[in-house]
Amino acid sequence: MAGAASPPMDHRRRLVALAYPVYFELLAGVLAGIINMVWVARLGGAAVAAVAVATNVENLLLGVILMAGSGTTVLVARARGARDHAGIRSAVRGGWALWALITPVVAVGGYVCREPLARLVLGGGDGNALALTTGYFAIALPGMAIYFATHVVDGILKGAGDTRTPMRLSLLANGLILVLDPLFILGLGLGVRGAAIATVIGRTTALICGLVALRRRMRGGSCDQPQAGRDRRTVLRRVRRLVGDARATVATGLPMSADFVLRMTGALALTAVVARIGVGEVAAYGIATKAMYLATMAFYSVRQAAALHTAHLLGTGRDERRAVGRQAVFVAGALGIGAALLLLAAGPWIMRAFGAEGAVADAGALYLRCLGPYLVLLACFIALGGVFEGSGGSPALARITGCGVVVQLGLAHALVGLGLPGVCLAMAVSMAVQCAAVGRLYRRAGRTAPERPVRRETRSGGAGVSRRGGAW
Repeated sequence: MAGAASPPMDHRRRLVALAYPVYFELLAGVLAGIINMVWVARLGGAAVAAVAVATNVENLLLGVILMAGSGTTVLVARARGARDHAGIRSAVRGGWALWALITPVVAVGGYVCREPLARLVLGGGDGNALALTTGYFAIALPGMAIYFATHVVDGILKGAGDTRTPMRLSLLANGLILVLDPLFILGLGLGVRGAAIATVIGRTTALICGLVALRRRMRGGSCDQPQAGRDRRTVLRRVRRLVGDARATVATGLPMSADFVLRMTGALALTAVVARIGVGEVAAYGIATKAMYLATMAFYSVRQAAALHTAHLLGTGRDERRAVGRQAVFVAGALGIGAALLLLAAGPWIMRAFGAEGAVADAGALYLRCLGPYLVLLACFIALGGVFEGSGGSPALARITGCGVVVQLGLAHALVGLGLPGVCLAMAVSMAVQCAAVGRLYRRAGRTAPERPVRRETRSGGAGVSRRGGAW
């Protein structure tokens, strides 16, 4: 039964409480990656190229496991709000089942195909960079099993309303990486392999601690454990149940994964457009984009908070999507305005802090100063997207993102003659179109009721949950 609507400040405080640990979790990973490249840079340009392209591949693979992590988060949050322990168990099983399906393909397949993959991402060649990239992949790709498992654990914990433990696990993992990098890369003379080993060790340690934390939470009753029967006649039924749980996770998480991959693909394609302006502009764009990530991570943290809060409220029977959306836009919009003003005032100093000089620094500072309108619009779009993710509207969001990427690239091609300001204009116009589209869907939210999870009983006597997205 639906309860009374919460005051706006309650939503805002809850969003902030959920979002700030997520931001520091994301920030720890970015900073560790930057410092990692500083150590690798001492090995020469080939080593930097090897680690850079390997990191891009890892970021792309992250979009794959988002199906399991994000899908599990939303389903656990919805079931937790409904106090449906069977639904929580079902969501947890679905996340781990999907992990078990994806991991062998990536870990084993990646190891077997490490050299062809290295040739592909490097554009061919038989130089030192190819050998270094292949060696890095030999350790990093099998290690993706650990990385993927960590995302599933994080998804379960976040769905249970705990964003602080994932933050601590991220700080632990990336802190260990920073300590072990100089030891393995330079001290033991392992080079880029040392960087991969340090990363796997840091993530493995965090995963172990995460599993311990998850075990304690399960014992506490937040995620009740399934009964362990031994009747062989139930094996087939359990397999079917796992398949159903995995399908529910895919249905929930795949649109979120697609949204992420589309946005990353658009960013890579935009780099090719910028390359038409000049090499200096490409360098400026790359550095400025890294600086911009410090702001966009804050937007994505609000998005995760909005998804969690929305899913939990719907689980309790309270449809407050519009109220949550308004507060998410308010928080993220304030962050976007603050980031825009900071980049406008401190653009040149930011570029110098990243080591840029001369024409590259000037071009990057101009780009950062022109990003303001785009950042504010992006903040609102990303934050409001969390409400869609938490209520089953991710497919519509992914379609809007896909159309937005097409519009952005088309406009960027048309405005490339204006230089980096023209690229900024294309980005802002595209984001305005996306905001208009998502705003229209948001206004319809108050007139359509989301579908609630429907409880069903299985033949084996256990309880299951049928989950479908809300109507948008």
